[in-house]
Amino acid sequence: MSTASTSHPAPSGVEPAAGPLAGARAQLAEAVALLGYDEGMHAMLATPRRELTVSVPLRLDNGQTRVFTGHRVQHNLSRGPAKGGLRYAPNVDLDEVRALAMWMTWKCALLDLPYGGAKGGIAVDPREHSAGELERLTRRYTSEILPLIGPERDIPAPDVGTDERTMAWMMDTYSVSTGHTVPGIVTGKPLALGGSLGRPSATSRGVVHVALAALAETGIRPAGARAAVQGFGKVGRDAVRFLAEQGVRVVAVSDQYGAVHAEAGLDVAALSRHAASTGSVTGFAGAEPLERDALLEAEVDLLVPAALEGVLHEGNAQRVRARVIVEGANGPTTIAADRVLAERGVLVVPDILANAGGVLVSYFEWVQANQAYWWRAEDVEQRLEERMLGAWRRVRAYAHDHGLPLRTAATVLAVERVAEAHLLRGLYP
Repeated sequence: MSTASTSHPAPSGVEPAAGPLAGARAQLAEAVALLGYDEGMHAMLATPRRELTVSVPLRLDNGQTRVFTGHRVQHNLSRGPAKGGLRYAPNVDLDEVRALAMWMTWKCALLDLPYGGAKGGIAVDPREHSAGELERLTRRYTSEILPLIGPERDIPAPDVGTDERTMAWMMDTYSVSTGHTVPGIVTGKPLALGGSLGRPSATSRGVVHVALAALAETGIRPAGARAAVQGFGKVGRDAVRFLAEQGVRVVAVSDQYGAVHAEAGLDVAALSRHAASTGSVTGFAGAEPLERDALLEAEVDLLVPAALEGVLHEGNAQRVRARVIVEGANGPTTIAADRVLAERGVLVVPDILANAGGVLVSYFEWVQANQAYWWRAEDVEQRLEERMLGAWRRVRAYAHDHGLPLRTAATVLAVERVAEAHLLRGLYP
């Protein structure tokens, strides 16, 4: 179910107090201060609307029973139903899910989608379980969170450690409980069950659209650019392919087991075949081995961190040599690293903009399911490009006009939209 790059150990040197929730709250506090909101508005924007923690008992194939802990957090509902992925990873905890749900709120608002943010997760390593065990785990988790989810309440999607098969199980479990098929309960489904063309690669396409725009902003042409991609899973694998198709020379790629480097550029198709057959990019005959975290410090024009949060931190930010960083993962850059990179003039395109292609095409899938009418792949990709580049231009212009980093500009724009919805709806007595 998961690929080799979907779970990374915590990088060495990460600031202990700078977890994802602390980072998300600090970003919000900065935006609130710039917007001049009062403490009450800050509290509403900072506090999740609903949280549910559930125990998920699982009957293993050997007949034993284990109990896992799952979470679902709905951060905000002012702009519409909650939207967010479901993550299976050993280190999932409530604070991580809270942070990811908050980032989803800003991501949806920034792209002007009629959603609030949500996230879910189970503290489990999917690589240690059979397909049958994962199906039983998913169905039991879905049954436990049924009171919170629905096509007009909260729509899950795949994330780290989950995929379209997971969404099929969730859809079926929910549909059985309602007595009829409900395609709109999840996105990222198989095409045969109402999924959207272009959804599996949407996050990667969005990352590359924004990456090319960011390179152009710094005067770098794709044909002469060198890139490194950290992570070779859902986002990284296709990002590498799309970058190469645009003429970017991808010289280094990593996963949780290690990294590979080829100064002349990696043979992307051959690397993909190798990773598919072995489960890792390591050992690829067409490249030299590289220490996993050394990739983050490679001498490149473009760095795409596309694995998990916190990989760029105070311990390594000073050694990052990329001129442009485009965040394919959620929260890969800590607060301290952001400061260091800004001081050094590195252009960082924030996650809530850079990797929003996934939720954007999830929205397209949800719309298609509600209409029972499916679009052509060309329509999906054209609309994806238009919305991503439109968001890039708005964030870039706001950052330029107000003298702000892109992350701050993106967060301010998103927070302002959510706060406006709060104010227009008013406070229920």
